[in-house]
Amino acid sequence: MTSTSSTAIQPFTIAIDDADLDDLRARLAKTRWPPFAVDDWSRGVPLAYLHELAGYWRTGFDWRAQETALNAWPQYVTEIDGQVIHFLHIPSAEPGALPLVLTHGWPSCFVEFLDLIGPLTDPVAHGGEAADAFHVVIPTLPGFGFSTPLSETGWGNLFRVAGAWAELMTRLGYDRFAAHGTDVGSGVTGMLPMIAPDRIVATHISGPAPFPFGPPVDPDGLGDADRVRAERFNQFQRDGLGYLHLQSTRPQTLSYGLTDSPVAQLAWIVEKFREWTDPDAALPEDAVDRDQLLANISITWFTRSGGTSAHITYEGMQAYRAFVEEMMAGGEDAMPDLPPGPPQGVAVFAADNSIRDVIYPHGGIAHWAEYDRGGHFPAMEAPDLLVDDLRTFFRTVR
Repeated sequence: MTSTSSTAIQPFTIAIDDADLDDLRARLAKTRWPPFAVDDWSRGVPLAYLHELAGYWRTGFDWRAQETALNAWPQYVTEIDGQVIHFLHIPSAEPGALPLVLTHGWPSCFVEFLDLIGPLTDPVAHGGEAADAFHVVIPTLPGFGFSTPLSETGWGNLFRVAGAWAELMTRLGYDRFAAHGTDVGSGVTGMLPMIAPDRIVATHISGPAPFPFGPPVDPDGLGDADRVRAERFNQFQRDGLGYLHLQSTRPQTLSYGLTDSPVAQLAWIVEKFREWTDPDAALPEDAVDRDQLLANISITWFTRSGGTSAHITYEGMQAYRAFVEEMMAGGEDAMPDLPPGPPQGVAVFAADNSIRDVIYPHGGIAHWAEYDRGGHFPAMEAPDLLVDDLRTFFRTVR
C-alpha cells in the first residue's frame, strides 16, 4: 500500500505480488471440502457449483489481465482523518460537466462502477448528449479493497465517511457536486446533504429497502408489483439475514475464516450475488460478468478486507440501532429539525424490495423509476438502465 501524508494526493497502481498469487492458488488447491452438502441453494452455495468456480478462479481466471485493465483507469490514494482512501478520478473533457461521486456498497468495491465511467464522462461517444457529462469520482469505502488497512475503529459511522467524501471532493477542486450510491453507499449518499448542505446539487440512490431488522411489510392494499416486493422482503427477513447477523454481531470471529480461506471468502460473496441479482438469473454469472465478479472478490482477498468490511457492517448496524432506539424513546420530538435537502432520485431494479410508500411515507422524492431488469448491483447488471436514469434525473438539476 502506498503511504500518504497530510492532504497529498498520490497516484496509485495495483500491483499484487507473484507470491500472493501463488499463495491464492495453493490455498485453493488445498481446500478441505465439506463431506456433506445439499444440491440446491436452500442452505447456501451448492458444493458442485462452488467447486467448479473455485477451480476456475485457480486455473482459468487471469488476474494479471484484470489488473492491467483496472490500472488503465487513473487511481489515487490520499489520507483523510488518519485513514488511507483509495479512489478513481476521471474528469470529463466536456465543459460544464457535473462532478459526481459514486459510492459502492457491500460486498463490493470500485470495480462495481467500471462500466459506467465511459458513458458518464464521455456521453457523446456512448449515445448521449454532451450536456449529460460528469466528472466521475469513485472512492473505496474505508475497510474495503485498497482503502485498507483500517487505521482505527469508527469508520462504520456513515456521517464520518460522508465527511471524508466531502473533504475528498474539496481536495479535487469540486465545490458543488452530485452523488449516487447503492447499499451502504446509499447511506453515505444520504448523509452528504447533512454534512455539506450547500455543496450537494442532488442525490440519487438505487434499491433502497425497509430496514432489515425491522417489522415485516404488510402486503395488504399494495399494488401487484409492490406486493411481490413485500413478500420477497418478508422472506428475506425470515431466511436471508444470516450473513448480517454474523457481521453485525461477531465480525471478528468471522474475519478469521474470510482471511485464511479463499473458498470461504468466495462463498461469502458469491451467495449474495446469487440472492440479490436479477430474479431471472439462475447463477451469479448469468447476472454479472464472471471475471468482473472474481476481480471484485480477488481484491477483497488480496487486501484481506473481508474481515474489515464486516467490522464496518458491525459499527454501522450498532450506530443505526442506537439511532432508532433514541428516536423511539424521544418520539417525533427527537427527530432533528433539518432544513429541506436537495432533490433526491431513486432507481428500483427487478430484484429490489423497494416500496415507495413504505420507505418514504411522507413523500419528498423528486424522481422514482422502476425497471424490470437488474438487481442490487445495477452498475454491473444493467449499466445501460442506470446510466439512463442518472442522466434523466440529474438533467433536471444541472
